[in-house]
Amino acid sequence: MEHKKILIVEDDDFLLQMYVTKLELEGFKVFEGTTGLQGLKLAQKEKPDLILLDLNLPELSGFEVLSQLKRDDATKNIKVLILTNYSQKENIDKCLALGADDYLIKAHFVPSEVIKKMKEVLGD
Repeated sequence: MEHKKILIVEDDDFLLQMYVTKLELEGFKVFEGTTGLQGLKLAQKEKPDLILLDLNLPELSGFEVLSQLKRDDATKNIKVLILTNYSQKENIDKCLALGADDYLIKAHFVPSEVIKKMKEVLGD
């Protein structure tokens, strides 16, 4: 079975490495970006099955990354899970309207729950 590809776009290095490690242990092939621009380029190049996207990013915000991904035919069908500290309803509504598959608030989910959610979205 081919490994599902996951792209994590997160500028918090500790969190990024923790997710990379956990996802690799689960058998995923993981790519990582620490800025919005890097994340967008990796998404276009690698065509991951799912992107775990933070909103508060350098260069391009997660909103901009999401918006550009969904406007591009090559990347518009990639599943996107937002993982952020922003808990304001307008941010949640905006991301879902832009096409995110789900919106998770960091403080409310431990990594194992986030990974479970990712598998649900991937249909595993």
